[in-house]
Amino acid sequence: MTLRKITLQLLASVLFFSVFTFMLACSGGDSGSDDNSSSQIPSNMVLETVIVGSSTQNPGGDGSGVVNFQVKADHAKQYKLLVDNQTLESSTGNFSYTFKNSGTYKVFASAYNGNQSASVSKDIAVTVNTGEMQLVWSDEFNYTGKPDTSKWTYNIGNGTDGWGNNELEYYTDREDNAYVDNGTLKINLKKESYEGYAYTSARLLTKGKFSFKYGKVVFRAKLPSGKGTWPALWMLGDKIDTVSWPACGEIDVMEHVGNQQNTIFSTLHYPGHSGASGVSQTTTLPTASSEFHVYTAEWTSSSIKFSIDGTVYHTFSNSSATPFNDKFFIIMNVAMGGNFGGAVDPDFSAASMEVDYVRVYQ
Repeated sequence: MTLRKITLQLLASVLFFSVFTFMLACSGGDSGSDDNSSSQIPSNMVLETVIVGSSTQNPGGDGSGVVNFQVKADHAKQYKLLVDNQTLESSTGNFSYTFKNSGTYKVFASAYNGNQSASVSKDIAVTVNTGEMQLVWSDEFNYTGKPDTSKWTYNIGNGTDGWGNNELEYYTDREDNAYVDNGTLKINLKKESYEGYAYTSARLLTKGKFSFKYGKVVFRAKLPSGKGTWPALWMLGDKIDTVSWPACGEIDVMEHVGNQQNTIFSTLHYPGHSGASGVSQTTTLPTASSEFHVYTAEWTSSSIKFSIDGTVYHTFSNSSATPFNDKFFIIMNVAMGGNFGGAVDPDFSAASMEVDYVRVYQ
């Protein structure tokens, strides 16, 4: 809320209550009135607010900005509400108002009985979805060298049972496997003997450095090809270290396997939907490995929509029953073989996933 708006609201509030004080003073001097019911000051006053769509997960509401108010008081015949510098009147005490901007607002309510009045106030925090998201985090890869350590960390090794998928690569933090130059990040999958494994690659993640809940994550990338290759742009729930997988949730924005060249997968994993039972959709992208494309997941409390170059091809219905209502961190990697990557071309030598940028909007 701007300083000007706060100042206007405070001035309006002072004026509103000054009028009340004047009216109360006038009513106190009217000793000649015989109307006892009109001389009673409204009492036991209550201001109730219902933010439409409010829940534990979304206390500020569903983004519509609609708030319903009910003012109650004994001996009251008329009610007024001062909200967002607007004065509303009602004989029932029921009001509805649509806020245009997110913020915390002080709401003043008054109950009247003739010249007598009483007032209360309450602060409410309202969320308004204007449809315009703002960039909150990104890596544009407009530098040279290792990936920015203020944004990215690495998984090292082969995990347990090949990261649970019988993968064949060993992940490193070497520049040989992850390097930025000419405006893109290159994640390089290489055939080489290293730490007892036949392939090396890199797996970068923002865990412990950046995570978010709801919004839009956007990757612009060109994918590797070759039988056995398995690049992925995805996210895991922050709670993985406490509730483990798949209870933490997994959002696969893009997966591709060289054994199904040009088929793009987007998948959700959560309890009851692990491994091959994930909720998945595919689409065909003929230039997946020859051109850059924009892979996006737009995520709310009610849905997760997956798109390529702006075309939505997979919509998942989110709800409070899923783990997709907490913060997630970002992961990028190129795996080799395993349960999903499949058989490896014996003549494979090297392949790279190039990433132009990663952006998060909220």
